[in-house]
Amino acid sequence: MWMETVRCKGPYNFDAALDRLSMDPIISLNKIEKSIKVPFVINDMPNVIKVKAFGTTQEPAFEISGNKEAIKEAALKRMGRIFRWDFPLQDVDMHFQKTNIAKIFEQHKGTPIVLEFDLYNCLVKCIIHQQLNLAFAHRLTTRFVKKFGYEVEGVWFYPKPEVVAGLQYEELRDLQFSGRKAEYLIDTSRLIAEGKLNLAELANQSDEEILKNLIKIRGIGPWTVQSLLLSGLGRPNLFPKADIGIQRAIQHHFNLEKKPSYDEMDQYSEQWSPYLSYATLYLWRSIE
Repeated sequence: MWMETVRCKGPYNFDAALDRLSMDPIISLNKIEKSIKVPFVINDMPNVIKVKAFGTTQEPAFEISGNKEAIKEAALKRMGRIFRWDFPLQDVDMHFQKTNIAKIFEQHKGTPIVLEFDLYNCLVKCIIHQQLNLAFAHRLTTRFVKKFGYEVEGVWFYPKPEVVAGLQYEELRDLQFSGRKAEYLIDTSRLIAEGKLNLAELANQSDEEILKNLIKIRGIGPWTVQSLLLSGLGRPNLFPKADIGIQRAIQHHFNLEKKPSYDEMDQYSEQWSPYLSYATLYLWRSIE
């Protein structure tokens, strides 16, 4: 058993992060204890890493622990990336104080973008969630993980792409996947299993390169790629205009009679760059 303390610059509101993460029923967390258990696979071996907050929003501090000393450094590096402890939210906060959504940023001050725990898992979720309401998308994802994934120390791990690649479409249809969504998920997993799609290489590519390459894959469109860039890779300047939640949040905040057009969304968001991803997150938070 090992344990390490990590501190980062404030503001960083871990309670707000846990509140948003708690919307996903597959994630193991405890709001009262201010902790979360993260599934972490390294060298094909599953590990559970516990992250527990004990600081404040202005002076954040975390206790990281795991069972295997040999993976400690790799685990700390991964947790730092997932929870974005090296990204100064003070700069983001100061930027938005001068914008037309300053009130939203004041209400949700210090809310970080927490990345999905694994890039393949993120792509799976993006494919499942596209064109579905959030509640049903989470139910579908939970069924998928509990049917084909595995559990370690009470924490659920997504199945590997090789496992999903070997499934038949009917096996996902039995979980209430549409025929096309079953095909998209299994066929994309086959590309990964066969080495035709290398997710690890995406970190070294620009947003434009990733979009250009991934939309060639059947079932992956701009919304899916943008979601992957934001939630999987943590790119700071993403604004998925096709997202219904973003449209609703803008409509509500600016008291519009109907959902905004893309042109209107461009006008409202002119002030938000280079942190469009944070505007996206905080707009979501404003209606959740």
